[in-house]
Amino acid sequence: MAFVRRKGNAYYLVHNVRQRGKVRQLHLACLGPRPRITDDVMRDVSRQHPFLDLNWPQLQERTAHAMELYQPETGGLDRLLNQLHALVADLGELSPTLLQMAHPPAVVRELITLLRSVNAALESKLHQFDRRPQIVSRPAAGVPRRPAAGN
Repeated sequence: MAFVRRKGNAYYLVHNVRQRGKVRQLHLACLGPRPRITDDVMRDVSRQHPFLDLNWPQLQERTAHAMELYQPETGGLDRLLNQLHALVADLGELSPTLLQMAHPPAVVRELITLLRSVNAALESKLHQFDRRPQIVSRPAAGVPRRPAAGN
């Protein structure tokens, strides 16, 4: 049975095998800091371990619901914020003219496709936030509450 295991700051796809009466973990793939089982991972693992019959949909379902962003001790949200800051800075420095002069058209088209995908994902996520009622944070213990307007 294959499963995803976290070790340090990375996730791994592992499978238990029995050798000479002992259970040994076979590392199938390093998934990186966020557990994502992509088509590339499935293809590489299937190529390297053709005799393993893995339930890919079940593994993808398990990793799709990773709660790392919601657990403060994992630092997942901090990493996401840092990546977003870096992306904003990189996009601000991106010059379409220089990019088209320096790179082949296929690379430029791939970048444009990815930018459109990022834009669609951002629009979808912002729409989800807009539909949700605002969450009012609770004041920390011992911090006096301000009176509501008009009182």
